[in-house]
Amino acid sequence: MAAEQTLRHLAAPDVNYNGLCIEYDDVDVPFELKSGLIHLLPRFNGLAGKDPHKHLEFQVVCFTPLRPEGITEDHIKLTAFPFSLQGAAKDWLYYLEPNSVSSSADLKKVFLEKYFPASRAASIRKEICGIRQGN
Repeated sequence: MAAEQTLRHLAAPDVNYNGLCIEYDDVDVPFELKSGLIHLLPRFNGLAGKDPHKHLEFQVVCFTPLRPEGITEDHIKLTAFPFSLQGAAKDWLYYLEPNSVSSSADLKKVFLEKYFPASRAASIRKEICGIRQGN
């Protein structure tokens, strides 16, 4: 006879949590983002009118002279980035391969590949080169 399960176990989804795509460095100093810093972060939702390059400038907010010793600026950027996303952009981040991003440079590359692909840059460059004066 099959093992009896409670209704709670039967209702729970059978999902394995793989973890976030960001691989954080091991730090000796306990570190957490303050809610005041999180509220200062700009929000990016991935809609067409938003500039992904401008969003990546949120890193200015992450530079703080009061950060604990032993915590790098890169670690702060990686920790803050998920809080700056919302909607479809946040969903995109959670569906990336676990532990595929280990630095802010990796994160910037993956983010821009998604929201500012090379084809978009090429079309903008082509449009600029094709400008002609009327008279």
